Amino acid sequence: MKILKFGGTSVGSADNIQRVKDIIKNQDEQLVVVVSAMGGITDKLIQAASLAADGNEQYASGIDEIVKIHHHTITRLIPDKKDQQEVMEFIAAELDELKSITKGVFLIRELSRKSLESISGIGERLSSKIIASFLKADWYDSRKYIKSFVEYGRSQADLETTNQLLLEVAPKLGQLSLFPGFISSNQKGDNTTLGRGGSDYTASLIAAAFDAQMLEIWTDVDGFMTADPRVISRAYCIEHLSYAEAMELSHFGAKVIYPPTILPVYQKHIPITIKNTFNPEAPGTLINGEKEAPQPRQIKGISSIKNVSLLTVQGIGMVGVSGISMRLFASLAAEEINVILISQASSENSISIVIESAQTGKARNAIEKEFKRELSDKHINSIVIDDQMAVVAIVGENMKHTTGMSGLLFNSVGKNGVNVYAIAQGASELNISFVIKEKDIKKALNVIHESFFLSDYSRLNLFLVGKGTVGSKLLNKIAAQTEKLMKDNRLKIRLIGLAGRDKMILESEGMDASVAIEKLEKEGVSGTVADFRDRIIEMNLANSVFVDCSASEEVAAIYHPLLNANVSVVTANKIASSSSYNTYKTLKNTAREKGVRFFFETNVGAGLPIIAPINDLVRSGDKIVRLEAVLSGTLNYIVNTLSEDKPLSEVIVEAKEKGFSEPDPRVDLSGTDVVRKSLILARESGYCLEETDVQVEPFVPREYLELPSLEEFMIKVKELDAPFEQKRQNALKEGRRLRYGAQLTADGKAVVGLMEVDKSHPFYDLEGSNNIVLIWSEHYFEHPMQIKGYGAGADVTAAGVFADIIKVANV
Repeated sequence: MKILKFGGTSVGSADNIQRVKDIIKNQDEQLVVVVSAMGGITDKLIQAASLAADGNEQYASGIDEIVKIHHHTITRLIPDKKDQQEVMEFIAAELDELKSITKGVFLIRELSRKSLESISGIGERLSSKIIASFLKADWYDSRKYIKSFVEYGRSQADLETTNQLLLEVAPKLGQLSLFPGFISSNQKGDNTTLGRGGSDYTASLIAAAFDAQMLEIWTDVDGFMTADPRVISRAYCIEHLSYAEAMELSHFGAKVIYPPTILPVYQKHIPITIKNTFNPEAPGTLINGEKEAPQPRQIKGISSIKNVSLLTVQGIGMVGVSGISMRLFASLAAEEINVILISQASSENSISIVIESAQTGKARNAIEKEFKRELSDKHINSIVIDDQMAVVAIVGENMKHTTGMSGLLFNSVGKNGVNVYAIAQGASELNISFVIKEKDIKKALNVIHESFFLSDYSRLNLFLVGKGTVGSKLLNKIAAQTEKLMKDNRLKIRLIGLAGRDKMILESEGMDASVAIEKLEKEGVSGTVADFRDRIIEMNLANSVFVDCSASEEVAAIYHPLLNANVSVVTANKIASSSSYNTYKTLKNTAREKGVRFFFETNVGAGLPIIAPINDLVRSGDKIVRLEAVLSGTLNYIVNTLSEDKPLSEVIVEAKEKGFSEPDPRVDLSGTDVVRKSLILARESGYCLEETDVQVEPFVPREYLELPSLEEFMIKVKELDAPFEQKRQNALKEGRRLRYGAQLTADGKAVVGLMEVDKSHPFYDLEGSNNIVLIWSEHYFEHPMQIKGYGAGADVTAAGVFADIIKVANV
C-alpha cells in the first residue's frame, strides 16, 4: 500500500486535479489518497469568518465566491449534468453548514475556537468529496478516525485512539480510498484541525497505522531544495535526506513538509518521497533512515525563517540562580508562545530566544510579569527585543565530527558584512543555526550556498562606473574571458550594474558585458553617482565589487560608504589614494575592518605589477628605504623622441595625437600625475606623506602651464624648443640622457623633476613610453628590485583592472 498526499496547489484547479488523476492511474498498488483544500480556500474561509465576527456583511460575498469556485470545478471535471448534480448534492451538507456557522458568527459577533475549527476545515471536506467523485474513489471522513485534543493552545493528535480507529477501518479499504487531510475531531465529536500543514500529518498518521510501503507527498516543487529557490536561483533538488535532516530543514522554514509529519513514519521506518505534481518525472527527494554513501558535501540544505524577533533576558543576577530558564519558558508556554531558537551564554548571564514577531508584545508582558521582583531589584536588566530578524540554519548529518564547518560558515557570512546576533548548535552537530537581520538574509543565503554547494567555483558581482576607453576595453575583456575564467579559474563574473555620467542600468541576474554599453544607452535610467551607490548598497549582493574606470573626484568620494557596506573596490582612478593621507588611510582601514578589498594597482604603472610587490615586501617585515621611478609614459616618450629634427613643441603635439598624453598635455607636463603616483608608492611603502610634502619641478616652467588656453600654450611653448635641445645636447656630450622621474629617500623626502642619468643607471635605456620602478629595501639594499614595462595605454590599464578583479576572488 502507498499513501499519496496532494497539497492545495496540486488540487487548486480542475486542470490540476486532472494531473492528480493521471498520476494515480499509473500506480499499481493499493492506494490511499489524502488531499488538502483547494489552493487558497482555507485562507478565504478564515477571512470570511473574521469578517463575520467583525459584523461585516462582506463575509457573505466571500462565502459565495467559495461556493462558486467549487461549483465551477465540478462542472469542469464532470461534464455529465446528472453526475454533476450528484456531486453537488454530495457537498451540499458542507456548504449548508458553512453558511449556517458563518451566519451565526455574524449575528453574535463572536468567533469561538470551536466555530473557527469547523469553518477552516470545510475546504478539505469539499475538495475531498469532489475529487473522490472524480476519481471514483471510496471517500472516508477523517473526523471519524483522526482524533485530537488541545494542549498548550494547540491541537495534538491522540495517537493511540487514532491508530486504533484506523486499524479498524483498514480491512474495509478498496483499491482506491480517499481521506480529507487537516481535519479531525475530539472525544466529544466536535470538529477540530491539526494545524496549518496538517494534511501532511494526516497522511503520515494513516501511513503509520496502515504500515504503508511508502508515503508520497505531492506538491508544487521537485523536492527539498538546497536553499529557497526564490532567493537562490542556483538552488537544486536534494536527492536524499535522513528523517532528522528533513525534520530540521522543515522546522527552520523549508515549507515542503509539515514538521510533525516525519515522526509517525520515522517510528515505522516508512520512507517518504517528495514529488512534484507538475513535474512527475522528476525523481524528487527520498527521506528515510538508510545511511548513504560518503558524500563530498557536509551539509544537505539551508533553511531560513523570516518575520521573527530576538528577545534577550540579561543580568548578572541570573548567574548561578537555578530555575531561571524553567520560569522563562514556563511563562512563555502559558501564553502559547512558540520558541524557535534558544541561545544561552555559558556564564548564565543571558538567555536569547527567537519568537514570531507578532508575539513579542505578549512575550514581553509574560516575562516582565514572571520576573517582576528581579527586574525591580535590577538583578535582571530590561528585556531587549530586536525586531526584523531572521534565522538561518544549515543542516546535514555529515557535519558530525567534521572540523572547520563553523569556521567556513561564519567566515563566509562575516566577510560579506553579515552580522551574527546569536548562535545555536546542538551536540549532535546536525544543525548550526544563527540569527541575523532580515535585510541580510538574501546575501547570507547566497554566500553560504556558494561556500557549501558551489565551492568548486566562485562568483563576483560587478558594478562598473566609466564606459570610456578603459571601461569599454575592460568590458571587452570580461566578455572575451568569461568561458576561460569558468574553465580555468572556476570564476564567474556577473556584470550587475553599469553607470556613465548621468545614466545607469542594473540587472540583478547580470547582463552581457559585450553589449552593456549599448544596453545602457538604450535602457539606462537617469541617475547620479550617489544614486548608483545607493542602489548597490540596497541590492546587498554577496561578493560585490565596485570598479571605477573614471577619473572623477565625485566617484572617488563614494568608495568609503561602499567599503563600509562590505563592497570591494577596484579602481584605476588615483584621486582617492593620492588625496589627503587621512582619506587614504581611512579607506585602507575600512577595507581591512570589513574584510573586503581595496585594490588600485593600476593607479601607478597601468598594468605593471608595482604596488603588489611593495605590499609583499612590507607585509614580510621588510622596510623600503629608497625608491626611484619613471612613472609618466607621456614624459618618457617626449624625452626619448626629442632630437635635432623634432623639437619639444612638435613632440608634445605628437604625443597628444598618438594618445599618450591627456587631451590637454599641460596635465602631464605639470608633473602632477607623477606626484600623485609617487605619493601612492610612498604611502604603500609606509611613509605618511601629503601631496604638499613632495618637492616638484614641472617639466616646463610653471608660467607656461598657467596660460589661459591650450592654444596660447602651444604657441608659447615653442620658445622652449631651443633651451630643451641645448639641455639634451649637453647631457648627450656627457654620456647622459634626460629622464623625468621621482625619488623617495629613507628620511621621507620625495622629489619629482627632470634628471640626467648615465649608462650605468637603469633609467638610461628606458624606451618609448615605458615605466620603471627601482625599490631599495633592507633586503634588497645592494641590488634594488627592478620593475619595468609598458606603463601607459587603455589596453594595459584595462588588463590591470581585470587582474585586480580576479585577485578579489582569489584573496
